[in-house]
Amino acid sequence: MVEQWNAELATLAPEASKMLTQSEIDQRVFDLYDEYCHGGIDRRAFLQRAAVVAIGGLAMAQSLLPRYAEAQTISFTDPRIKASYVTYPSPGGTSGTMRGYLVRPSGPGPFGTVLVVHENRGLNPYIEDVARRAAAEGFLALAPDGLSPVGGYPGNDDDGRTLQAGLDQGKLRTDMVNSARYLKAHTLSTGKLGVTGFCWGGGTTNFLAVTLGADMNAGVPFYGAAAETVSVPAIKASLMIQYAETDERINDMWPAFETALKAAGVPYEKHTYPGTQHGFHNNSTPRYHEASAKLAWDRTIAFFKKHLA
Repeated sequence: MVEQWNAELATLAPEASKMLTQSEIDQRVFDLYDEYCHGGIDRRAFLQRAAVVAIGGLAMAQSLLPRYAEAQTISFTDPRIKASYVTYPSPGGTSGTMRGYLVRPSGPGPFGTVLVVHENRGLNPYIEDVARRAAAEGFLALAPDGLSPVGGYPGNDDDGRTLQAGLDQGKLRTDMVNSARYLKAHTLSTGKLGVTGFCWGGGTTNFLAVTLGADMNAGVPFYGAAAETVSVPAIKASLMIQYAETDERINDMWPAFETALKAAGVPYEKHTYPGTQHGFHNNSTPRYHEASAKLAWDRTIAFFKKHLA
């Protein structure tokens, strides 16, 4: 096994690390990447195992690592928006203070607000770009960095994932609650609050729907862990739930979640996108599925415009 790993690493040409398309990557490598992203294995184990399970597996694995510089869709100098980093109080959180990326439309406001919650690795460039996308559509957007009390996103996802896993998870969630309340009360806010998030951020979107109750108007979790069924009656927001087709860990939670949503009378709609993997909205890796990501985002914006007007 080690010999195969070393041989493939030695023969990997520089051009082999280019981003492959989804169809060129073995599903077993996608499964390993999902395990790696969620902290089950480290980067070395991910690359080693990928090299063994499929011919060309190491190149597939390296292609899956994010390329943020190539994935920007809205420049921070775009004339439609104004972006800045802000700090605000977070009582009961990790340090009592939080930092986030606040992006406002260039007009006078006020605006409906959208909290954009990152994955399990802090505020990386992809999430900042999503916040800019929301602002370009007319929303005051805040992307909090849950790692800000421990120095902020460290510049790479591996260290970010380690930092986030080491935090007190209850305090981290309190930081997200305080971020939502800060945004809702902002002087440029209409008082209408929407939340969206991805992976860990999707689960946090469901958590915030439970925790904020009537203070949250709309939520769009992308492939996030379901809220605890006993807590679902506390949800007062309308939900649009976005799922990937191939995402067993998350999708297995849906039947119980749906039953609880129906029993509680929570307004919701759910979309599953054929041919997609967990993380399909993230355009920095080959898990990105362009057509589905565009459709899901268009639906998200229309949903927020409906509920945050």
